[in-house]
Amino acid sequence: MRILFVIAWLLLSVPAWAHKPSDSYLSLSVQNDHVEGQWDIALRDLADAIGLDSDGNGQLTWGEVRNKHDEIGVYALSRLTLSADTQTCATQVLEQLIDHHTDGAYSVLRFRSDCGIHIERLMVDYRLLFDTDAQHKGLLRLTQGGQTSSAIFSQEFPSQEFSVAKRSRWNESVQFIREGLWHIWLGFDHVLFLLALLLPAVMVRVDDRWQAADNLSSVCRNVVSIVTAFTFAHSLTLSLAALDVVRLPSRLVESSIAASVVLAGLGNLYPTMLSRRWMVALGFGLIHGFGFAAVLTDLGLLHDSLLLSLVSFNVGVELGQLAIVAAFLPLTYLIRRSWSYPRLILTGGSLAVVAIALV
Repeated sequence: MRILFVIAWLLLSVPAWAHKPSDSYLSLSVQNDHVEGQWDIALRDLADAIGLDSDGNGQLTWGEVRNKHDEIGVYALSRLTLSADTQTCATQVLEQLIDHHTDGAYSVLRFRSDCGIHIERLMVDYRLLFDTDAQHKGLLRLTQGGQTSSAIFSQEFPSQEFSVAKRSRWNESVQFIREGLWHIWLGFDHVLFLLALLLPAVMVRVDDRWQAADNLSSVCRNVVSIVTAFTFAHSLTLSLAALDVVRLPSRLVESSIAASVVLAGLGNLYPTMLSRRWMVALGFGLIHGFGFAAVLTDLGLLHDSLLLSLVSFNVGVELGQLAIVAAFLPLTYLIRRSWSYPRLILTGGSLAVVAIALV
């Protein structure tokens, strides 16, 4: 009963610091010698970049956004270049609208790029917000000849070339694997949860005290049970959510993920509270899967390559997770018998995890 009370309190009080990253949504339709496009950019990002709140009252109005239409268009198009076979296309904004996404209002720019020649290879150079937000992503949906493909622009990969006559499933798969890797590494909520569960993996409880595990095989069994449970759980809910079988409110998911990190850290400080760590990984792994699914959905899933995107993203997450374990486990195993491990690293690390999650 006590643990249920703690979970409920955490869900209500823990801040949702696992938030949606900055994205923009770019749709391009290739039409022989020109490209028709739509670009959805978050107003909050534009406000940070060029300033939209003219009266400084902290609230944006349609009038304030409308007065900045010219500046928004100039700013956006200065950070997007389309080229057909090395010839730069001339781009102009046709109209600007407002649309709402799950994370707020977006400015919608509809534009046309005239290339002057028949487009066989399209080069897209995307530089929006990279100077102010290194984690920003540009999510592209490219349509031509009845075929649709997707791509992701980042600070590391700002320029990409597309063959209009050919769609590369391999490139799409590699991109989603890369995004899965980056999300597990940069999504510190998932990393903290995993590390909190792994901190005591090289120890055992004897007479209510932590002692170093005797051998590597027992440590590996412990780690494998935790990682397998977490992998199975988040893969299950990631798939169900991505396929739109099950949906949970984003606020509940974010708060539950934060609560899971706190509980995992507290479980190291009060081991009797969470004695079977693989069950903790299994239970809260289900919630983390919904968090992964939210990111995958925001990256843009195409109906005809849904399974490929889902599997590729999940492979990336698992590779990132294995890399974390491979870097963490050998070091902790080597120092598990030191005086400092149970007193400083295990206890101090767990306190740090809880503190970060509560900030």
